[in-house]
Amino acid sequence: MTLPLSILDLAHVGDGGPAESFRASVELAQHAEKWGYKRIWFAEHHNMPSIASSATSVLIAHVAAHTETIRLGAGGIMLPNHSPLQIAEQFGTLETLHPGRIDLGLGRAPGSDQNTLRALRRDPMAADTFPQDVQELQAYFAGSTRIAGVNAYPGKDTNVPLYILGSSLFGARLAAALGLPYSFASHFAPQALEDAVRIYRRDFQPSAQLAEPYVIAGVNVIAADTDEEAQALFLTAKRRRIAALIAGGRTLTDDEADLLLDSAAGQQVLNMVRYSAIGTPDTVRSYLADFAETAQADELIVASQVTDRTAWLRSFELLAGAMDLAGAAA
Repeated sequence: MTLPLSILDLAHVGDGGPAESFRASVELAQHAEKWGYKRIWFAEHHNMPSIASSATSVLIAHVAAHTETIRLGAGGIMLPNHSPLQIAEQFGTLETLHPGRIDLGLGRAPGSDQNTLRALRRDPMAADTFPQDVQELQAYFAGSTRIAGVNAYPGKDTNVPLYILGSSLFGARLAAALGLPYSFASHFAPQALEDAVRIYRRDFQPSAQLAEPYVIAGVNVIAADTDEEAQALFLTAKRRRIAALIAGGRTLTDDEADLLLDSAAGQQVLNMVRYSAIGTPDTVRSYLADFAETAQADELIVASQVTDRTAWLRSFELLAGAMDLAGAAA
């Protein structure tokens, strides 16, 4: 299997707070650069105490300043939360500082709850103009503004590559129509994966950025030295997810969490992580080969729910070795 492999860094906030999270993101990126990963993306979330990537472009700049070659970007920026001009300026600045290393993935979801939307001063109807906003942003980067007399400085003529993120058929159709790469969030929203990729590949129209369709598929990975260790780490992650999504974030005993996991609501939550490669390097490699075929993927982007920093880094190291990323990059 020779597909490029990338990382979605969830910027998890542990006991050390956001500062420790940022140090961990830098450490992961420095290792990932050596291990042969293609890119690392960070996602925009707001009002979530467990995630430290809310100021996404700032975090990208910090990690880029401490690495040399790995591509870095947003997976993604929730464009309805912003004006296209501001995002063009931010990512034009990043591309100017770190030429050839910056990606910009775009989503239309809010990345937050309704109260947070109001705090963001977000128009509830902003998602309706997402296709037009993507084109406006694209034009700023290409130096062909769609608003007379308005350009992004920096940003103009930087041609930052855009990616459409999605978990439904809407994003697939938009990415195909605009001739952009498509990244499907199958690591947490698996239901429409195969239909979305099929529609994207069928309807793809070549563009100045991309001549052929390009699919990135998200998948959860926990690699460990033994299957038992990997499954134990996965169980901890599932219990934490249940506590966050069903129990309102309150602390649960293991028995309480396991009861919820066995409930109908728990099974719905577990279905969110249907695509998960858990086990030894050999187990994970075999799973990813099958998943890449199912997703018709040109690249995989992996997410990890492991919160223990040592096990988290070890998982990405084992995965890189299993996939021979360093050899493929040589």
